[in-house]
Amino acid sequence: MAGHSHWAGIKHKKGRADKERSKIFSKLSREITVAAKLGDKDPDMNPRLRTAIQAAKQANMPKDNISRAISKSEVSGDKNYENLRYEGFGPFNTALIIETLTDNKNRSASSIRTVLQKNGGRLGETGSASYLFQNCGIIQIEKNMISEDDIFELATSSGAIECSEFKNFHEIITKKEDFYKIKTILEKNIRHFFYSGIEWRASDYVNLEKEQTQKMIQVMNSLEELDDVQNIFTNANLEY
Repeated sequence: MAGHSHWAGIKHKKGRADKERSKIFSKLSREITVAAKLGDKDPDMNPRLRTAIQAAKQANMPKDNISRAISKSEVSGDKNYENLRYEGFGPFNTALIIETLTDNKNRSASSIRTVLQKNGGRLGETGSASYLFQNCGIIQIEKNMISEDDIFELATSSGAIECSEFKNFHEIITKKEDFYKIKTILEKNIRHFFYSGIEWRASDYVNLEKEQTQKMIQVMNSLEELDDVQNIFTNANLEY
């Protein structure tokens, strides 16, 4: 899956068990709560919160869950979460960037280190893997929402870095610092996005064979099961 290093975007979208759905909802709720706590409670005035709510809706999270997550941001004495990035290496010389939202960085580091070591990998120092990636904004729009000419014009005029065509969607790449600004501009012209988020995109990919892919999927699933882990990015090109 070269060109898409976000694990949430490349894992199989098969029917999810209740336990897995609950864990996904928990992570999405945490992001909504933190986004609301750090900014305006109105998603129209808070791009990070708006993006978090959109991700929750795409995961079919019930509206009540979203409302509770926003309300939770107003509770005094609630846990203080911080965004922390961990860099490391998985099997077959693959690089990983793991984003967490945690109230205990020692717990996060220890649990991530354990998963990687059990699978022939290791946790690296800051900068040890990130130089292999580009931190950028990604916006994907289904092709039936807007024409190729119109999306290219919008992307260019809004200040995007790149606009590409894939089989079912247009993809716009932005600088990380311009992501929310450009996303807000596009939202005025497009009512629904296929996907949007800030990612670590690999500059080059490590090609894996099918057996190696299965091992890599096990590693990323184990990382995703950790409560603190929000996003996983890899330079592995998985062979299905």
